Amino acid sequence: MRSSSLPVLYVFLGLIASGKSTLAERFAAEHGLPCYNTDRVRKELAGVDAGQSRTERYNQGIYTREFTGKTYQKLLDRAAADLASGASGVVLDGSYIRREERDRVRHLAIRMGARAVFVLCRCSDETVRLRLEQRARDPEAVSDGRWEIYQAQKESFQEPDPEVEPDLVILETEMPVDELIAEVNRILS
Repeated sequence: MRSSSLPVLYVFLGLIASGKSTLAERFAAEHGLPCYNTDRVRKELAGVDAGQSRTERYNQGIYTREFTGKTYQKLLDRAAADLASGASGVVLDGSYIRREERDRVRHLAIRMGARAVFVLCRCSDETVRLRLEQRARDPEAVSDGRWEIYQAQKESFQEPDPEVEPDLVILETEMPVDELIAEVNRILS
């Protein structure tokens, strides 16, 4: 990680099954940072067990824009509390498909005297499909992502623009996780 004395809000973002959660968890564990995942927090707010599958459609049930806003706000609240307590960084893990969601993280970073770094995770449709198939067989999976959700997300995703969002790192996530973590560490050092 860069030698700046400022704490950092690391945001791992991208479409479902892009590898962001796996990388966020590993990165946070490796660096001893708190990590907050939108899937877990969303279900916590809804009073639903993290492992309970929800089959709502895109923008329905606990996936409406309003509930998503509450979820992202809860992540920001937790990050603010951690930073106020002296954490050197916090990892946030979510799709962040709208620029306004990313801007809210930037505003929090400024308010807390921190930096924000966004790691956009991307992969091919074929890899997404394979990951979703594997996830469907995993009884411990938290995400409710499905192919039709991925397609809807892909249509509404406001792709970050490095010209406007210079705090962005783009990571192709086709490689094995250990190689990706090494790449993230190299880029962010």
